[in-house]
This record gives sequence, C-alpha cells and structure tokens, in this order.
Amino acid sequence: MNDRSPLGPTSPAGPGPAPGPGAGRPSAPPRDDAWRLRADVDLDALRSNVRALREHASGGARVMAVVKADAYGHGLVPCARAAREGGAAWLGTATPEEALALRAAGDTGPLLCWLWTPGGPWRQAIEADVDVSASARWAVAEIVAAARAAGRAARVHLKIDTGLGRNGCPPADWAELLAAARAAEAEGALTVTGVWSHFACADEPGHPSIAAQQAVFVEALEAAKRAGVRPEVRHFANSPATLTLPASHYDLVRPGVSVYGLSPSPAIGTAEEFGLRPAMTLRARLAAVKRVPGGHGVSYGHRYTTPGETTLALVPAGYADGIPRHASGGQGQDGGPVLVAGKLRTVAGLVAMDQFVVDLGGDTAAAGDEAVLFGPGDGGEPTAEDWARAAGTIGYEIVTRVGARVPRHYVGERVGDRAGEGA
Repeated sequence: MNDRSPLGPTSPAGPGPAPGPGAGRPSAPPRDDAWRLRADVDLDALRSNVRALREHASGGARVMAVVKADAYGHGLVPCARAAREGGAAWLGTATPEEALALRAAGDTGPLLCWLWTPGGPWRQAIEADVDVSASARWAVAEIVAAARAAGRAARVHLKIDTGLGRNGCPPADWAELLAAARAAEAEGALTVTGVWSHFACADEPGHPSIAAQQAVFVEALEAAKRAGVRPEVRHFANSPATLTLPASHYDLVRPGVSVYGLSPSPAIGTAEEFGLRPAMTLRARLAAVKRVPGGHGVSYGHRYTTPGETTLALVPAGYADGIPRHASGGQGQDGGPVLVAGKLRTVAGLVAMDQFVVDLGGDTAAAGDEAVLFGPGDGGEPTAEDWARAAGTIGYEIVTRVGARVPRHYVGERVGDRAGEGA
C-alpha cells in the first residue's frame, strides 16, 4: 500500500475552497445571536465513534470511514479530517466528485470511490491516486484507457455482487472480470488493490441472506486467488456488519452511518450500546409566538386545528431544509418531535417548505427562543431516530437530507493538526 499521509489542517471557518459537496456552505452563523437554523456537528464525537468502531473491528481489520453524501449531511471535508484523526485508515466515497473534492482539500490517504458511470473522470481519479471500483468489463476497459492516458497504473477494487442486486459483478461473470483485470495488470495498466462486496440485510439479525452472501464472497475470493489476483484489502462489512458480524471483517470494515453516531438499525442495538454518540444537533430559533383561539387552523390544509385557546410557536425550518414532510402532524396524529420551552412537543399541521408550527398548549415562549429538533438525546431533546420513526423512514435519511442552506457549525475542530497523527 502506498505510504500516504491524510488530510492537512482545516480552517476554523470550515471546509475551505475545495470544490464539490459542502464547499460553498458556511460553517458557522454570522453572529452568535443571528441565526435561524443550524446544525452543530461535534467532531470530537465523530473521532470517538471512529475509535469505537476500530475496537469493534476484529482480526486486525482497519476502518474505512464512509464520507459519501457530504459525510451523511455532516460536511465532507471537516468530517473526513476528523475521521482520519480518529484513526480511519481509509475513506470511502460514492461519487468521483466527492473523492476529487477530498484530494483538492489536501487529503492524500487511502481513498476509494465506487460509483462510476461510463465516461466518468477516471483519468482525474487515477492521477489523484484515488482507488476506483470496477464491476464489469466495460469499466476495466475505461480504466485501462484512462491509465494509459495518465501514464500510470490505476488502483482498482473489483466488486462481486453476492446478493444485494445493485452494483457488483454477477457471479456468473466473475471469471471474465478477473481475466480482464489480470490482463490489464500484466500490461501494467492497473493493480487490483481490493476485492469487495456489500450486504443486503446485515441490519436484520439472522436473515438467511447474510450467510448466503458470505458463502458467495468466500467463493469469489477463492476464484480471485486461483486467477492470480492478490488484493491488498478484502472488505465486506458495512455499519451493521462491523458491529455484529466479525466473520465478515477481513482486512477492512466500511462503517457509514455509525461514524456519525447512529445505530444502523434499532433491531441490532442502540448507538449508546455500541459506544457511539450522534454527532449532529439540529436547532432553530423561534420566528414567532402567538396566542390563538380554539378552532384555529394551522398550516396548509388545516390538518390540525387548535382544540382550545393556546400558544403557537413558529419554527423556521421546513422541507427545503430537510425536515421531512411525512413528519407532519394532524388531529390525533403526532408529528415530528421538538424540544421547545423545556418540553417535548410535536409538529402541529403540515410541514411547509420553510417552516412548521408547534402547539405549546398552556406554556409560553418568545421569538428567538431555541427549539432543538434532534441531537444526542442526553439533554432531553429528540434524536434523529425519533424523527425517523415519526416520518416512517430511517435515521440515515434524517441526517443526510439536512439541506445545503443550513449552516454547519463545527465543534471540536483542531486548527493546525495533521489528520491521522497518533492514530
């Protein structure tokens, strides 16, 4: 493996000028008292989560922290840097743009990018020392052409579809893919640095597909060995498998959502049980508070009307900010939870594009008071998992969909540190 140092120092203002996801997003409100809505991201929690995941990794497996989708909505560059500081040996991205943004920001450590389409920026990735993934012969052909143009060998991970049914080479075509990769290796156009796959149901303990996929992966590794492929790393385990399936850990584990402190599934355990702490807290300042009579309609469609005279508080956050409309509340139907004026409330009426309402009942509040939508939960606030239940979705979606117009405020940045030192 190349001896590559990871991300360099960050600025306290945020991710800097790097292109790609999160590059133009402000990292903090303009003044302490002049913000509408913000996401506080605890980088110390993220570092701690990576350390906990390293402890879960068995047999000497290292951690690849997945930072795709703008680090699951937390901010690509600051979170990638913190993951390196927590001991992540590798970073993983879905798109080439994400990988190239990390390189532009100064990351030089091992980095895999796996979601490619024909005509993608293979050459740029190869020149930036990004490991790429191939699941079909067309990809190998494009990689070879790009490597020739770049004048250097590509680093390639071959993916086998063990049963997820998304990307990955079907087992029936695996021998052909191995042969194409070996021919390209003989030419000096690429080096097979990894063989990998992805679980479908690792978050469902005992699901029969888990053992079936593991068996296919073992066969694929044996076929690769017979073909003369000697990968540096073999990797299979996502977040749930990292936490519960040590036999799948091989050389690397690839946790995603757990890096950010969320359990991948309540069925396998809570974040706290795994030693993880949610890194994001989403908070708003009330835009208005007013008394209204009983029978007053609230928000579009009047799905909620006040049962009696009450106080309504306006939270200036809506589905344009990533608040799920499916977490709207109606008569006899609780919406998404919010901590306002010291108590848990729920969304009253439809979530609109930029705002939603909570009914405070007999309590009082004032414009400018804080409302906490979700966080770690230890201050009485809801969690992302609570919002997931209210919206009928998963915690992954709640944090990832927090919109680009929501400033990220980073807590625990280490100005001047080199990521990975002492890891």
